[in-house]
Amino acid sequence: MIASVLVANRGEIACRIFRTCRELGIRTVAVHSDADENALHARVADTAVRLPGATPAETYLRGDLIVKAAVASGADAVHPGYGFLSENADFARAVIDAGLMWIGPPPEAIEAMASKTRAKELMGIAPLAGVGESDLPVLVKAAAGGGGRGMRIVRRLDELDAALEGASAEAAGAFGDGEVFVEPYVEGGRHVEVQILADTHGTVWALGTRDCSLQRRHQKVIEEAPAPGLTSELTGSLHEMAVRAAKAVDYVGAGTVEFLVAGDKAHFLEMNTRLQVEHPVTEAVFDIDLVALQLRVAEGHALDEEPPRARGHAVEARLYAEDPASEWAPQTGTLHRLAVPHVRLDTGYEDGDEIGVHYDPMLAKAVAHAPTRAEALRKLAGALERATIHGPTTNRDLLLRSLRHREFTTARMDTGFYDRHLDELTTAPPDPHAPLAAALAEAAQGRSRFGGFRNLPSQPQTRRYETAGEEHEIHYRHTRAGLEADGVRVVHAAADLVVLEVDGVQRKFEVARYGEQVYVNATALKALPRFPDPTAQLAPGSLLAPMPGTVVKVVDGLAVGAAVKAGEPLLWLEAMKMQHKITAPVTGTVTALHAVPGQQVEVAALLAVVEPT
Repeated sequence: MIASVLVANRGEIACRIFRTCRELGIRTVAVHSDADENALHARVADTAVRLPGATPAETYLRGDLIVKAAVASGADAVHPGYGFLSENADFARAVIDAGLMWIGPPPEAIEAMASKTRAKELMGIAPLAGVGESDLPVLVKAAAGGGGRGMRIVRRLDELDAALEGASAEAAGAFGDGEVFVEPYVEGGRHVEVQILADTHGTVWALGTRDCSLQRRHQKVIEEAPAPGLTSELTGSLHEMAVRAAKAVDYVGAGTVEFLVAGDKAHFLEMNTRLQVEHPVTEAVFDIDLVALQLRVAEGHALDEEPPRARGHAVEARLYAEDPASEWAPQTGTLHRLAVPHVRLDTGYEDGDEIGVHYDPMLAKAVAHAPTRAEALRKLAGALERATIHGPTTNRDLLLRSLRHREFTTARMDTGFYDRHLDELTTAPPDPHAPLAAALAEAAQGRSRFGGFRNLPSQPQTRRYETAGEEHEIHYRHTRAGLEADGVRVVHAAADLVVLEVDGVQRKFEVARYGEQVYVNATALKALPRFPDPTAQLAPGSLLAPMPGTVVKVVDGLAVGAAVKAGEPLLWLEAMKMQHKITAPVTGTVTALHAVPGQQVEVAALLAVVEPT
């Protein structure tokens, strides 16, 4: 039996695997980069082993270091999690050759299915050999890995070479393998997948379907089980194809077979030879622990002949530290508080943890289960609405509005959902009373600190806040009766809670402050000085880093004096394992260029200046 498991991963998935191991009495071993020395997964494991360095290539993609860590720590088994080396057959062999148990499929099955090109050949599907106008649009896709990395949609032939180069570079950085291929891109399809679980005795379970159509940059955002609206015939066909794919390679363990469904037709995409990020929705519907079953299968136990019966509906939302309104730019900083009530929350962070630049920006997964789909959507939306998230900008509001969008609630969504609706989902105005509540909470804190008010009414007080890129100037006054503001009645004002009566309705505002950052319910504000700094001005055409990251490429020939057009790519930043294109803000001439390849930059760092013409 397994006594000790090393998880060759980090963050949320490592913490999730450790939780099951603790319940089973199995000792846990974490590996961590220097950047993750104080990360939650390193703190909660029984033992932690350092991997020197910070980037994935130096640490979590170094199979040799991870095997040494397993041997040195006394682990007798290795679980790969997902991403990184989870679909690397050479790593699986190295684990087995070291005398350790590999909690995953045989290396031969990984080789057959983990490479999307070979998997398609096995299923009788050939990738495009040459791309012409009639083939467009096409999808450039990494042969290894997943999670949306190394993927580009190409709608014009003159964009193909750049897409191949960018996808290959991104895949190499994320998975250690830069191989890419091209396949037709199906517009208006739904991303549907089947969870499988196979043992060493010939039994293969098909554990229902999942719909993962809501995606940004080909990375899933909201997933649910079962996939709604499929006919029983189509569901049966998907199950049959998934089981056939598993048996074709003598598969063992947990895996997922993915399809693009258009109408009543299913197009095979790939097989992921690992646990999926979205596995909790399947666990909820079938009332199972997939990690525990992975461990039992690895120990040689047989599955029951038939899987358990499904019940109800489950939906999962991925909470990312990113700004959907700014091209999904990842965010960094301190996560002061994270709480999502009444649902399952899988996370790799605790209050006070730092969110860095090196890894995926996912903070947590919130999962709701209920008897029906409508009830599950309502439950998860309600939990996100009541969530407390104090820290970097997140996609919480986007998730909430997506769960309540009519196209999603009526199950008419497809993979183009965010292409069509992103603007309307990210342009809702902030709560107009949040700045007032912030000012009154600050004033109430000052009152308790300095011993109350004078007997005479004071002059109007002014506070300034910024939220959603807009400045708000708030006026209020101290009176003998308390605090007073125009247009509303102040029912209660304390440092952490303000109650206002607006149009006869009392509303509560929970307030928290961390330095100049203020949170009022779900609205984030920045407290501004009373008088703006006249020196804080930037030259027109200044190009600032939208996120902290590494400059990975500057366009050939770009230099001071070069003429550029608005929207023209100038350089690329890499942050959280994704590459982000930085374009010229205006048409003009480059008058300053500070960015160089390999340079680490902080958010708002000046990269270049383009003087407008």
